[in-house]
Amino acid sequence: MVANDHTDNLLIQGDSYDALHALCRIPEYAQQYRGKVKLVYIDPPFNTGQSFADYSDSLEHSIWLSMIRERFLLFRELLSPDATLWVHLDDTEVHRARCLLDEIFGPSCYLATVVWQRTSAKSLARRTMGTMHESILVYGATEKAELRPLYLPLEEEYLKRYSNTDERGQYDTGDLTAGSHRPHLDSGMPWRGFDPSGIRRCWAVPRNPLVEVGLTDDQIASLTMRDKLEALDDAGYIHWPKKNGGFPRYKKYLHNTKGRSVGNLWTDINVINSQAAERTGFSTQKPEALIERIIAMGSDPGEIVLDCFAGSGTTATVAHKMHRRWVTVEALTETADKFTRPRLERVVAGDDTGGVTKSVEWQGGGGFRSLQIAPSALEVVGERVFLADWLNADDFAEMVAAQLGFTYSEADGSPFYGRRGRARLAVVDGVVDEVVARGVIGQLDEGERAVVVGKGVAPEAEALVRELSPGSKVMKAPRDLIRRGRAVR
Repeated sequence: MVANDHTDNLLIQGDSYDALHALCRIPEYAQQYRGKVKLVYIDPPFNTGQSFADYSDSLEHSIWLSMIRERFLLFRELLSPDATLWVHLDDTEVHRARCLLDEIFGPSCYLATVVWQRTSAKSLARRTMGTMHESILVYGATEKAELRPLYLPLEEEYLKRYSNTDERGQYDTGDLTAGSHRPHLDSGMPWRGFDPSGIRRCWAVPRNPLVEVGLTDDQIASLTMRDKLEALDDAGYIHWPKKNGGFPRYKKYLHNTKGRSVGNLWTDINVINSQAAERTGFSTQKPEALIERIIAMGSDPGEIVLDCFAGSGTTATVAHKMHRRWVTVEALTETADKFTRPRLERVVAGDDTGGVTKSVEWQGGGGFRSLQIAPSALEVVGERVFLADWLNADDFAEMVAAQLGFTYSEADGSPFYGRRGRARLAVVDGVVDEVVARGVIGQLDEGERAVVVGKGVAPEAEALVRELSPGSKVMKAPRDLIRRGRAVR
């Protein structure tokens, strides 16, 4: 079990693009998250044209595509090479989203499309068929990504197949041939009087029973097909049908069966009913069981799960209960205050009894930090850019550090607010003149250089800094921080 360190869990209130951009670009966050997120699940607005109680879901297709594309590009930077991205949509935009994902991640990174059957019946639609499912596109960050296999309990009807018994227990039988005719190859040769070529098939021994009888990968690779059959028979893993002429089969023991493998059609997870303990009242809340399966297939305890369309906070809630680290982003202050934050606080306190709480044995613990995306520190008037009136000295220094890619630190009595390699960042809440310039350069250690940023710059200060510390420079905010919308590095 991995404890949740609350410093690793972030609830960010603000626009999802700004939040993702900050995680990628601000050094102290980029070091923690860029290239390290193991799973992204998003349940964005489906663009259905409807208006829900908690948000509007109506955009032009082109606007929706631009919005989601910007976020896909930032996901690519945040995901680790073996990570997966899960995008939950309905038929409105799913085909367009897949085209975007093919463009950004590549068709070879496509892993699956999960079809989640939300309901078994709906009233007849007037022009078409009733919608009974939603889709979840699954992509790997690179071709290194793989999903963890999950198994469901075997159904009673399926268990009836294990009708044979020997000293090892109940077993079903599996075919030892495949539908290919290869009389000229080893797999097409007769064995124990049985000739697969006679029925236009060949021998095909699966790997699992060979491993069960104790053979290593190297040993399996060295055996001919008939050697493999002999090895299974010597270990008692061959079932000889009593019916004359029946081909031998191999034994599949019930105690070795993990269960029914989870495929891409999910019919066993229901929507949240009106009496469910996990229900928050949020318009499009997804069931915790759905997110539990996704997180289990795509991550391990201690790894980072990200959702930038938080809503009621289901992804972060389940990730927390499953001992993953998490980041979640909610654009609307009202939604974060009414749904997301209170729910996560209940999870931490152990007061959340719904959803997967019992199945994962969650009893509370951990914590999280709440961050808020500040309004823009820059104001544009015509073609001129000004610093916002609300910007105080500390906010100004933090903004400059983020814009220039310095790891921010409080000045603590010195003029320096950040570091980037051997470069130190000095931020002056006023004018950089000769006195200020000498003071900053005088505090540099040998081999260091400075970037000195002020709201005003005296002409003589720039030349003095270059003279006293070659490689150092002076910048005026906001003029020198912005060039066609990008930070000057």
